[in-house]
Amino acid sequence: MPKASEVKKGAAIEHNGRVLVVKDIQRSVPQGRAGGSLYRMRLYDVVTGGKVDETFKDSDMLKLADLIRREAMFSYIDGEEYVFMDNEDYTPYNLNKEAISEEILFVNEETQGLHVIVIDGSPVGLDLPSSVELVVEETDPSIKGASASARSKPARLTTGLTIQVPEHISTGDRIRINTVEHKFMGRAEK
Repeated sequence: MPKASEVKKGAAIEHNGRVLVVKDIQRSVPQGRAGGSLYRMRLYDVVTGGKVDETFKDSDMLKLADLIRREAMFSYIDGEEYVFMDNEDYTPYNLNKEAISEEILFVNEETQGLHVIVIDGSPVGLDLPSSVELVVEETDPSIKGASASARSKPARLTTGLTIQVPEHISTGDRIRINTVEHKFMGRAEK
């Protein structure tokens, strides 16, 4: 059983009789407290999809839930559900659009290294690779002679995600993006 300070984003924990997936963690150190940081976690209930906010002391012991990460690829959209297919046994996993709204901005048919998180046989979320390659759908025209370290401009990608890119990037360019920090990493290999 890990301490609250050791739990990472994407982990599944059992708390108050429910299985919850950690979507976001904010650490705070209140003034006047001897030691102890507080960890405010945004959690999603695996069964209902409901949002739960909990605060834990850094020394609180949390119980990890049994989860399986299955390598999968994006297959198609069926109404409000995104369907992913297991790379080994071709099992389809349906995930509600709302449950994966942040992650889906980094996913297209070509995304490699994607994992579906399965708890008790039910798909509950996505585990993204550390970086993905996406195509710039729309951005201001590139400026000739602009260096890679010059100013940045917004670019909308084919998945709907908007990030800041250097001025030399133009519409149609394939770029790599850090999925944790939502930042431009460079042009993708052709």
